[in-house]
This record gives sequence, C-alpha cells and structure tokens, in this order.
Amino acid sequence: MWRPIFSIPRRSTTTRCLVPQRALFSSSSSSSSDYDLVVIGGGPGGYVAAIKAAQLGLKTACVESRGKLGGTCLNVGCIPSKALLHSTHLLHTAQHEFKSYGIDAPNVTANFPQMMKAKEKAVRTLTAGIESLFSKNKVTYIKGVGKLAAKGQVSVTLADRQGNGTLTAKNIILATGSEVTPLPPVPVDNDAGKIVDSTGALALTRVPEHLVVVGAGVIGLELGSVYKRLGAKVTVVEYLDSACSGMDKGAVKSF
Repeated sequence: MWRPIFSIPRRSTTTRCLVPQRALFSSSSSSSSDYDLVVIGGGPGGYVAAIKAAQLGLKTACVESRGKLGGTCLNVGCIPSKALLHSTHLLHTAQHEFKSYGIDAPNVTANFPQMMKAKEKAVRTLTAGIESLFSKNKVTYIKGVGKLAAKGQVSVTLADRQGNGTLTAKNIILATGSEVTPLPPVPVDNDAGKIVDSTGALALTRVPEHLVVVGAGVIGLELGSVYKRLGAKVTVVEYLDSACSGMDKGAVKSF
C-alpha cells in the first residue's frame, strides 16, 4: 500500500487554562494591566521568553492552544521523530550487528505499539518539564486560543468550552509559529492514514507495507528510515537532483 508522507512544517499553535476562568480575567475597571507580559504561543520561542521574563521580575502569562507546551518540535516534530529513530536504531543494531560482537539474539522483532508508547512518554516527560518550569517561575499557563483584541489586550477563548475573556498587558509577544504549507491537489488526511503529513506519520497505528515519501529533506528521510527499519518498503521521491540539497555536499553523499 502506498502512503506518501508530505514533510511539511506544522504550525506551533496557541493556548488554554489551568486555573478557573474567574481567576484569569480581571473584572476591575482599574487602569492597571493584568500582566506585565502576555505571550501568545507556547513553543520554543514563547515558553523561553515567558520563563525569562518571569525570572526578570515581570508578571507573565503564556497562552497556548495546543494544550501542550513545547510547540511543533517537542510534540509532533524533532522529539517524537528522534524517539522513533532511537528505538529503530536499537532494533537494527540487535538484528544486524549483535552477532559481530559475539551476542546471539535470534528472532529480534519490533513491538510497534510499545515503540509508539515510548515515543509518547518521551514527549510527555519533556512537556511536563516545561510546565514545571512555568510553575517554578510563576508563569500563568493558559490553555486556549489567544488573539490580539486591541492595544495592550489579548482576547482568549479557553479550551474545552470553559469560557472566554480578555487579558490586559503592558507588553505582548507573538510567538505563534507558522501555518502549514498546503499542497492543494493532495488530500492529506491523517485520520484515514492513506496520505499523511509528517505529523500523521508519527502516529500511524501499523507499519505500512509500502511507504512513499514525497520530499527527500531531513524530515522525510528520518521518517523513511524509521519505517524501513521496521520492515516497510520505502520509496523516496524528490524533485531536486539530490537528497537534502541544502546540506553539506559531503554529508549528502552519504545518503
């Protein structure tokens, strides 16, 4: 079965809430702001800025819509992909290299569901670490969607229909990341699992028989390597004349 992966950057989304709505939004008519700084976006730009600002003495809030801090890299990018690369590297080593070191380990196979659980555990551990840093530095973490409403105002729609309101701030940082680059004629559907993007490829429920990766960049080659080691036939399609064309030529030759 052919399952193209389109290695397209994902958006670092924005925000929800860990404290009651009434405690978030000021009902006072006071001219003072709720916060010295509100950061919209909890990715590597946003959460680092929020923590640093709090350490410098600013009353700070961070609004993140994904429901998890860390942005694309931590949740659906470099961290989960590296977790799967590590697991499959260990599998490949056990299957093909142990014998040369005098280790007999016959019939070593992959437990794919367990690999995916290990990947999710790695992500949970790191996102929890960021939340711990927020708590330690007294950054208010709001789960929901934040939007600029007016000068010094951020309107927030809380997650899970918990309500909405407006935060006032002396300073606002926009750290929302970027939107997905669409391929209009391609019906990407991560739920169906036929044609998926890189996020969907990190959440497949089974190893495909034949995986077609469209794009020989870093993301495509990483995911192709994962499923090749797991036993899939992998075909990589690239428009340019070499894989990872933006990388050092010596490194590219190794592919």
